[in-house]
Amino acid sequence: MKRLPRIEQYGLIGDTQTSAHVCDDGTIDWLCLPRFDSPAVFAGLLGTQKHGTWQIAPASSAGRSGSGRVVERRYRGDSLVLESLWRTPTGSVRVLDFMPPRDGAPQVIRIVEGLTGEVEMVSAMRPRPGYGSVSPWIHEVGGRMVAEAGADALWLDTCVPQVEKDGVVVSAFTIAAGQSVAFVLSWCPSHAAAPDVAAPETALAETLAFWQDWTQECTYDGPYREAVVRSSITLKAMTYGPSGGIVAAPTTSLPEEIGGDRNWDYRFTWLRDAATTLAALLGTGYRQEAQAWRRWLLRAVAGDPENLQIMYGITGERDLRERELPWLPGYEGSAPVRVGNGAADQLQLDVYGEVIETLYLAHQSGVAHCADTAVLHQRLIEHLVQRWREPDEGIWEIRGARRHFVHSKVMAWVAVDRTIRLAEAGALNIDVAPLVELRAAIHREVCDKGFDPVRNTFTQSYGSQELDAATLLIPRTGFLPPDDPRLIGTVDTVRRELSTDDGLVYRYPTCGEDVGVDGLTGDEGAFFLCNFWLVDGLALTGRPDEARALFERLLALRNDLGLLAEEYDPAQQRQLGNFPQAFSHMGLIQSALLLQQMATQSSPRHAALAVPAPRSTSRSTRQSTADLTPQHA
Repeated sequence: MKRLPRIEQYGLIGDTQTSAHVCDDGTIDWLCLPRFDSPAVFAGLLGTQKHGTWQIAPASSAGRSGSGRVVERRYRGDSLVLESLWRTPTGSVRVLDFMPPRDGAPQVIRIVEGLTGEVEMVSAMRPRPGYGSVSPWIHEVGGRMVAEAGADALWLDTCVPQVEKDGVVVSAFTIAAGQSVAFVLSWCPSHAAAPDVAAPETALAETLAFWQDWTQECTYDGPYREAVVRSSITLKAMTYGPSGGIVAAPTTSLPEEIGGDRNWDYRFTWLRDAATTLAALLGTGYRQEAQAWRRWLLRAVAGDPENLQIMYGITGERDLRERELPWLPGYEGSAPVRVGNGAADQLQLDVYGEVIETLYLAHQSGVAHCADTAVLHQRLIEHLVQRWREPDEGIWEIRGARRHFVHSKVMAWVAVDRTIRLAEAGALNIDVAPLVELRAAIHREVCDKGFDPVRNTFTQSYGSQELDAATLLIPRTGFLPPDDPRLIGTVDTVRRELSTDDGLVYRYPTCGEDVGVDGLTGDEGAFFLCNFWLVDGLALTGRPDEARALFERLLALRNDLGLLAEEYDPAQQRQLGNFPQAFSHMGLIQSALLLQQMATQSSPRHAALAVPAPRSTSRSTRQSTADLTPQHA
């Protein structure tokens, strides 16, 4: 068995309720049904073929032992319909992979189209529900193949013959120029009636129309429109449509270090991630997503902000207990594979700032006032007032001792500041006098305890010498003006001391075999989001040319489909971590917006000295949240 493909060899398809990962050899290696957080029915991405895969490819290229990869692939226009093209000695063939926005059973549709000559093709589907742990009962019902296991039933429909062999549903067929063959995989509860047989061409047209209608709402029309639109589509694909919850990524346990154990489940809704993702979408004109998330927030937090969790399930579930799946060896042997996430029980004070900042941005963007949200906002700020002096686990979700993280305190300041602004705008009925005093107190404490005057930089936590790329966010918050020498020094010091040999930046120092400040051993790659923060920091501190050069370099690190994982390994020149990552695409959008806005301002160095006053449409208001993004341990 050959090594698994690199993470960047995968493309994403989805229906805004779940998604699938399609490799450039025609194999679907990851698919959870019926939701993002459901057990995978194809889990080969975290193991081997025996853990579940579905490949459609020319017979000469089929199997991981073969060398066949597509010669060209792309998304069809501004959609999530993936086109893969093969050329063989006998002809050429194209496969369209997509998931129709759901109106009934979730479906994966794969249409094989003959372009020239004739090509012998093979479809080999090996379903393994339960994250690859269960061999289903595969049998024929009325000319349709169905794989049943426990509560799950997978129905596979096609016009070519299908046979079952050793737990694999195989179809061998020849496709000629002008012909097409469709495969439709549908999921339903095993006790339910069989799903209807889809009309693939109709589903294709409806899917393309869905994405075309959605992308037309994008208001960004700058020089990086292609990248911004693709990132926006990717973020939309990670939104669970029925509830408005947004997953941090649609995968679990893709490693931050090959062979390491920094492998986490991101298929949940972090308040921080969802809030900053929505800030990016608001900045490009998408308001409906903000309204849906606001309703999700009210349901998830309910009447209990005192027990606020930093993450919830995609429909607001609170029990996200973490466990390991020992039968899966992990991506390239990176074990353990985890489902659930123990960070749900952590205290992360910055979350209050990110949530309140997003509510502020929604108000700035014209999202209608919501009385219930105003009540929740007031209770959140009352709770933060009581707890802001406590140490916490911070934005990076450390698994060591709690600390007084500078970023957490700055975001507490943001929460108070935005609350004051909303009250002054008449959107909140709250006494601002004590909040004005508190805002000043937090500011004094951070500048006194979180700043190293010798090195002229803000540090990771009070009294520490460690650096943290999260301090690159300070210029965007309005905490200090971007031309303050302390911020310029912070950008320069982080850029110098947290950089890789290749010039990209890490989140914070790690310690290899020793336990680091995060309570973990092992290392990781350069964090894409932190590098977009560096773009912003350079731009805001008067170095727009350097910022643009770094931004364009980061764009070049996307895969051929415009997708980014969580991290990048400069030594091996490959992507790492869960894929695609909302943080990374959110950072891309925010940096593109900032670069465009600064380029159109007559005095960009001083254009963002503070967050604009309420109802302003200038850059800082629309940007100042989306940069607040973490990694989830």
